[in-house]
Amino acid sequence: MRKIVWWLILIAGVALLIAIFYNAIQRMRLKPQPSPPVAAPPAPKLPAEAEIRFPLPQESQEKPLPALSESDPAMTEALGSLWADHAFEQILHLQEFIRRVVATIDNLPRQKLPLRLMPAKPTAGKFLVTIKDNAPVISPENAARYAPYVRLAEAVDSKKLVALYVHFYPLFQQAYRDLGYPNAYFNDRLVEVIDHLLATPEVQAPVRLVRPKVFYRFADSGLEVRSAGQKILMRIGNENAARIKVKLREIRVELTREKPEP
Repeated sequence: MRKIVWWLILIAGVALLIAIFYNAIQRMRLKPQPSPPVAAPPAPKLPAEAEIRFPLPQESQEKPLPALSESDPAMTEALGSLWADHAFEQILHLQEFIRRVVATIDNLPRQKLPLRLMPAKPTAGKFLVTIKDNAPVISPENAARYAPYVRLAEAVDSKKLVALYVHFYPLFQQAYRDLGYPNAYFNDRLVEVIDHLLATPEVQAPVRLVRPKVFYRFADSGLEVRSAGQKILMRIGNENAARIKVKLREIRVELTREKPEP
């Protein structure tokens, strides 16, 4: 029993010495030491608004534009003035239309395009593939699936389309800021994306494919690494792509008053 008591006393003494030693070290660490004055770091600079490359004309609003969240009825009515019929209602998603357009344009030069944000509805039918030399290729009949979209694009007057865009531009710019670009100009991005799409190469038929999993991919790695927007133009067929490029050039001229490089 005495041995146990002595061991307890010894352990308590050691613990007390450790506590005293630890507290002394801590006081040494916390004791302020004289040091040379250090200049305060400069305040971080906020990103300046980027210089506008392609300014749009300032339009005087006879009546205020609707709020972005309430702009669908006004946009639907305005879009209806661009076409003689209502075919656009069968092809376009008219809910959150401005946000869809802005998000899609911003993503076209990237590798992936969120389909849930597309302003256009999916094409009818399945992607058509045929077999040539024991390998899948894009079927020549596949291009017909995109005919309604090409006709809709060709039927619109480019000047009227750009005028509508200029009228609603403050809402497009707001949607672009909400997307995460508070100091950028959406129209500059739009012109940049048009130039990117115009640079899409013409693919030589037959366009060979591979199917590693569920979806088909281009067998040519040089085509597969292209952006989502360029791959759309390559997938719809050279003739359709050429007709879309004609319309893109018209729109670019109206936006910038200059011709795009060939």
